[in-house]
Amino acid sequence: MSIVIARVVLSQRDQYRLAAESLEFSAEPSGALWHRCSTRAEMPVVGDWVAARIVAPGQAIVEEVLPRRTLFSRRAAGKREDEQPIAANIDLVFLVCGLDGDFNPRRLERYLALAAESGARPVVVLNKSDLCPDIGPRISEISAAASGAPVIVASTRTPGGLDGLRACVLPGLTIALLGSSGAGKSSIVNALLGGDRQRVAEVRESDSRGRHTTTNRELILLPSGAALIDTPGMRELQLWASRESVDSVFEEIAAVAAGCRYRDCTHSGEPGCAVARALENGTLDEDRMQSYRKLQGEVLRHELLADPLAAQARKRKWKAIHKAMRGHYRGK
Repeated sequence: MSIVIARVVLSQRDQYRLAAESLEFSAEPSGALWHRCSTRAEMPVVGDWVAARIVAPGQAIVEEVLPRRTLFSRRAAGKREDEQPIAANIDLVFLVCGLDGDFNPRRLERYLALAAESGARPVVVLNKSDLCPDIGPRISEISAAASGAPVIVASTRTPGGLDGLRACVLPGLTIALLGSSGAGKSSIVNALLGGDRQRVAEVRESDSRGRHTTTNRELILLPSGAALIDTPGMRELQLWASRESVDSVFEEIAAVAAGCRYRDCTHSGEPGCAVARALENGTLDEDRMQSYRKLQGEVLRHELLADPLAAQARKRKWKAIHKAMRGHYRGK
């Protein structure tokens, strides 16, 4: 049987739909692929390019996952430190925030950290602009949190409301659409397609949240020649990112932190902390700082759970710091 290079356009557990030029296949992984992949994260996800063996008309077996250019992942739910890939080989990530009750700059910072880790370029989409009577302050607040990422205002219910978005949807690009349930992702997909392919549900008036109208990750070819990956809304978005990725979202804090006495200062009470001084004199924003601490704390917990030796070294370091501080105050 022949081998084809195909792309995963739909993933449902361990069943896939593949597209190869004008052909489509239903597929499942081979036993050899299961054996070679040491973690679930190495198995195919939407957006992956794979080598597949055709076994019957419309049927194939995935033999190999080709190297990924980018990969958007989060930490899987549960106690284990497992990576859960969302989509692969993405060029742009549209991070969709509703300008209704869904508006949340702190959640956006979390998405931006994951986007930085993925290698894809983030674009912030402020959707439902028709529901926001005073959009200027919202744009300013999100722009301050966006760390230089483009911010686009959008609406599927007003003429020309998606013009800014359409300008980004260029031929050959793969774009992932991410955001919480009720942010309006499926409505955006339908508008870009010019039809009602994705089911849309009304959101609750109390909190502007909705049910998961998109239940599977799916790659959809747009009329412009771009490929769009729609994803279910994510109520829980645990970090799977490095300290460097978090720092890239909080560049103003990372720049000040470079002046701290200790290289691995956590900015939570260590002597000689430049960040603490900046907070005291108002140079840094307290809300941004709290978000930074929270995300860096998640990253640190992940690192320590994954590496017990690092946890022991950190414990010894803090014991030495506390001992030095006690000696300092006793000497006064």
